[in-house]
Amino acid sequence: QVQLVESGGGLVQAGGSLRLSCAASGRTFSSSAMGWFRHAPGQEREFVAAISWTGGGTVYTDSVKGRFSISRDKARNTVYLQMNSLTPVDTAVYYCAARRFRYASAHLSRYNHWGKGNQITVTS
Repeated sequence: QVQLVESGGGLVQAGGSLRLSCAASGRTFSSSAMGWFRHAPGQEREFVAAISWTGGGTVYTDSVKGRFSISRDKARNTVYLQMNSLTPVDTAVYYCAARRFRYASAHLSRYNHWGKGNQITVTS
């Protein structure tokens, strides 16, 4: 069983940066691919970024490429999402997720464990 706790959200002005962290517990973390998803009001939860169990493979949705960066620190059992050049469109609740397999995926249904979410609000 993997438990995920996100932190680092908050309020930021457009053009600013934030870094989300996802602390994981559970013996399977080191072999799990991890992902970040977001859910904006009135929209469906959508994929943001994912990283393979080694950290060597990453996937991003087009709207965040070049602005967001996902990474992981296995020694700390933590996954990060560095978000730069934020815009109001990025406002959402951001969720960390883990899947039982090693390879990154952009599909929400392939993730087995979810954090409770962390609010990011970007003001213009």
